Amino acid sequence: MSTRTVEHPTREERVRRGKAARTVLPLEALADAGPAEGRPDPLDLLEQQATLRVPELIPLRYGRMSESAFAFYRGSALVMAHDLAKTPDSGLRAQICGDAHLSNFGVFGSPERRLLFDANDFDETLPGPFEWDVKRLLASIELAGRGNDYHRKERRGVVLRAARAYREAVREFARLPTLAVWYAHASIDDMMDDLLTALPERSVRRTRATLSKARSRDQLKAVEKLTRLVDGRRQFVADPPLLVPLRDLMDVDHATERMHALLVAYRASLHDDRRHLLEQYRLVDMARKVVGVGSVGTRAWILLLQGTDEDDLIVLQAKEAQASVLEDFAGASDYGNHAQRVVAGQRLMQAASDIFLGWQRQVGVDDVERDFYVRQLRDWKGSLPVEQMIPAGMTRYAELCAWSLARAHSRSGDRVAIGAYLGSSERADEALADYAVTYADRIEGDHARLVEAIDSGRLTAVKGV
Repeated sequence: MSTRTVEHPTREERVRRGKAARTVLPLEALADAGPAEGRPDPLDLLEQQATLRVPELIPLRYGRMSESAFAFYRGSALVMAHDLAKTPDSGLRAQICGDAHLSNFGVFGSPERRLLFDANDFDETLPGPFEWDVKRLLASIELAGRGNDYHRKERRGVVLRAARAYREAVREFARLPTLAVWYAHASIDDMMDDLLTALPERSVRRTRATLSKARSRDQLKAVEKLTRLVDGRRQFVADPPLLVPLRDLMDVDHATERMHALLVAYRASLHDDRRHLLEQYRLVDMARKVVGVGSVGTRAWILLLQGTDEDDLIVLQAKEAQASVLEDFAGASDYGNHAQRVVAGQRLMQAASDIFLGWQRQVGVDDVERDFYVRQLRDWKGSLPVEQMIPAGMTRYAELCAWSLARAHSRSGDRVAIGAYLGSSERADEALADYAVTYADRIEGDHARLVEAIDSGRLTAVKGV
């Protein structure tokens, strides 16, 4: 039971607090990207992270990050955390994602079987300055626009629209009752007409196809794509290095025993009804699966569970949780278990979360105690292809990401103070857009250094996988 003291300032006190934060961090200072000189070598930081990851997967991570400056950005949250820590902050804290770039938003199915849009990656989540998330999102928009060959004015326009969408959403949430903020969500079905209005027909068709595909990405599709029937028993199909069945990695009996123990212990983190549901399944196979860009090298397992018969199957993902890249700069987590930190942050920031989302600490298949969080591998999950977006589509998408981020911050932080700090003018929007340009320039330089390090042989990379 929590024993912390909870303060309840008045609305007027919260407004004063938000406006007072401008003396600590003037709106114009939001443009400050920190010193370019004296930064830690970004490649050194990546190599430090690599020491905690699966060694044979590190070249794959470098290969994926080398594909573009945007891809490098996706894998370098630690680098940005170091840079953000060198800048003054507003002092207005919320539960932040810590890695709120464009590709960490998407659609997924709610427990009520509605298609929602929200942030969908919380490996780095931690309480911290709200603007750190906003800066990471806006810089990703600038980088994505450059990758898509948008003109400078087009990129500026998209970034400004996203910055304004965040600011106006927070200010709107500040006017709402607290419970209304908690209930707010982005239902794709409800928003479809408005979402597609400004898009040309080609983009409308592509968006509808993406959302239709997301609805089909359910447990049945996961089983169909990833498994096959062998001697009357379902098992994962090898696709190395992206998917490697347990039987191809180590002694199956030993490892399965460890993972079964994790599943049993993890059930304690679920609500009673969901624990009862999970208890009706048994583990029948498992495999190591490579996921994402920044996560490559962390230990991620997929687990095939069977219910009443061989056609009653679900696929769960058990993903290693390490310390947030923000902890050295925003403060240590209140949770001693990093997976619990991830789950608690996700539940706080998302409008709805996976019914199987839970956590556990367990001695893993490598005999090392690690933290894992567990969720469904696919549950109507999908993301819009950022690299295929035209400026109009990117604008709509970026505004939706910004709205979702504002809603998440409004649930956990002082939305009245944040709204008062940002104000009704466009001063904050312009400063944040300036930041996005400056930081995108820096990331392009870091990406060039990675490519050079690969070409010179300092780093080994596997590309195209």
